[in-house]
Amino acid sequence: MEPRSKAYQQAAGALPARLRREALSLSASDQGRVEELRLRAGWPMTARLPEGEVPLDSPPVRPEELDQLVEIASRASVHAVLDQVRQGYLTVEGGHRIGLCGTAALRDGEIHTLRRLSSANLRIARQVMGVSAPVLDGLCPGGVLTDTLILSPPGLGKTTLLRDIIRRVSEGEGCRPRRVALADERGEVAALYHGIPQLEVGRRTDVVEGCPKAQGLMLLLRAMGPQVLAADEITAPEDVAALRTAAGCGVTLLATAHGADRTDLERRPVYRALLEERLFRKLVRIRPEGPGRAYTIEELS
Repeated sequence: MEPRSKAYQQAAGALPARLRREALSLSASDQGRVEELRLRAGWPMTARLPEGEVPLDSPPVRPEELDQLVEIASRASVHAVLDQVRQGYLTVEGGHRIGLCGTAALRDGEIHTLRRLSSANLRIARQVMGVSAPVLDGLCPGGVLTDTLILSPPGLGKTTLLRDIIRRVSEGEGCRPRRVALADERGEVAALYHGIPQLEVGRRTDVVEGCPKAQGLMLLLRAMGPQVLAADEITAPEDVAALRTAAGCGVTLLATAHGADRTDLERRPVYRALLEERLFRKLVRIRPEGPGRAYTIEELS
């Protein structure tokens, strides 16, 4: 079976029986192209393809089927995944991710859980092994990874590139092997399931997920003795403060950020601090090029 179709069929296994049959009725070629399955109460399930969202020819999703989805995904132990649910998602075997929407139940001003679910988004996890090949040599002068920031607008594969660089550095593929510590706040890079990464991040990689990046970075720095410290989507001043602390401890930094180019970074206060303090030496820009992606490496210091 083609790997992309296999990933889709594994993800579809988290769906209630009727919806699973409908998802698997797609042709093998279409299964390999689906990026997400969207379930909205009162509307037919849809598949998001590269060209857009397409409704499946099926009856509307019932509210109870959304509840069944969570039951299946949690293996009938919703209380065991409550920390994930209150953040609006679940990770299932294979690294596939289920985003959830509904009525938030608050406790002490914080989301405690989601009730009366209204929609769900099943994102198909697929790795692109070797995607970092065009840039790795340029990021590893003398065979050692340098401080690197990956930049692109949403949806162009920042996380995919980050994951593959982590994997190759951790395994010593094309560069000197290093201990990597990953702060995976939303579980999108390694996708831990029962403590085991469902996506390949390498044998020398330690992962903490489910906590704010800044806290995760500091935990890893104190506890795991990393040589490379990685995080996805730097967004807040506290993230920058944590990276600054790590840089002062001699750790190589590897992270991603949203943006179109260096000028875009410079106009935003959070990212401008990254540049002014020279926390990163290399900038990898990702941009669309035809049906694929193009990568450009720029010197930052």
